Formats: sequence, structure tokens, C-alpha cells
Amino acid sequence: QVQVVESGGGLVQAGGSLRLSCAVSGRTVSSYAMGWFRQAPGKEREFVSAINWSGGNTYYTDSVKGRFTISRDNAKNTVYLQMNSLKPEDTAVYYCAAQRQYSGSYVYTRRDDYYYWGQGTQVTVSS
Repeated sequence: QVQVVESGGGLVQAGGSLRLSCAVSGRTVSSYAMGWFRQAPGKEREFVSAINWSGGNTYYTDSVKGRFTISRDNAKNTVYLQMNSLKPEDTAVYYCAAQRQYSGSYVYTRRDDYYYWGQGTQVTVSS
């Protein structure tokens, strides 16, 4: 069974930074494309960032470009989301998702593209 577990959320002041981690167990993470999504209260879950299986291709939603960085360490079966210059509107539960991918540079940006999901980690940015 593949398990996806997020960590690293918390409370931070506006302008601060957090690094989220996503550990994948059960299979080697290098066999998966990974994505980060978030869901604020009363809103739908939205795409944040994605990375292909090798880490060679990444994609970000416009609102986080230049502030967030997605990366992966396949040796540690972990994907990261470094979040800098955080804003109150970044407050949400952040979810990590995985989808099998063995080759290519395609990055998945839709919720329906992903089969495996974590339980989420809360990020709260105070003004």
C-alpha cells in the first residue's frame, strides 16, 4: 500500500517561511509524479505546485510563483514545498498527492490526475 504523509505545517506570521514535507512509503517515490494542493475554509481544493518523477520539471499556480519552490529527494522518498513570503491568503490545509509516473516530463495539475493523497497539514499565516 502506498501512503502519503505530509508534515511541516504550522502558524507563521505574514512574510515568514515554512517548509512542508511529503513522505511516500510503500513504493519508491521516484516512480511518482507529485503535487501539492490546498484547501481554504469554504473553498474548493486548488492546485499549488507539481513536479515530475525525476524533478526535472515543475509547475506553479500563478499566486505562488516566485515565493514557493517544490523539490524532491528521491533517495529519501520525500517531496518538499518551500514556502517563503507567506501571506494570510496562503492559509489553508495543504495536501500532497502522488500519481505513478516512470518517465517523461509531464506534470499533473488537476485533482483528478492524482490517485494517492495525504491527510493534509494546516498552514496558518497571521497578518
